[in-house]
Amino acid sequence: MNPLRRKRLLIILAIMAGVGIAVGLALSALQQNINLFYTPTQIANGEAPLNTRIRAGGMVEKGSLKRSGDSLDVTFVVTDFNKAVTITYRGILPDLFREGQGIVALGKLNARGVVVADEVLAKHDEKYMPPEVTKALKDSGQSAPTPAREVKP
Repeated sequence: MNPLRRKRLLIILAIMAGVGIAVGLALSALQQNINLFYTPTQIANGEAPLNTRIRAGGMVEKGSLKRSGDSLDVTFVVTDFNKAVTITYRGILPDLFREGQGIVALGKLNARGVVVADEVLAKHDEKYMPPEVTKALKDSGQSAPTPAREVKP
């Protein structure tokens, strides 16, 4: 092989190796930062990974909200009307958090099947519901409850 062809081949191989390393590093960084959404049914069926940051969402069951008297610990149950999962959270819940409304919690699933959330997101008006929760409810054959409307005279 003549020296010019050898030099070109080495340059092409070096560029391909550099691109391969860059793609590998980018995929590695993305994989560590991804938060997949899981419904309560998927969590109850064991489809969600343990000790990995996930997003869990659904409707907060009425009467399930329990607050600790001496700390900011909160426990509540989220359902997709098929199965339910318990979520614990330490902190101040969003102002719009209510029972009977859709939420998304970001946290880790522990071995007891409880999601230990470090962030809770609530819908921002009476018509909005997170897209993941809407899709999960539609897939389960349920529809999102319609909010009560005030009648103006």
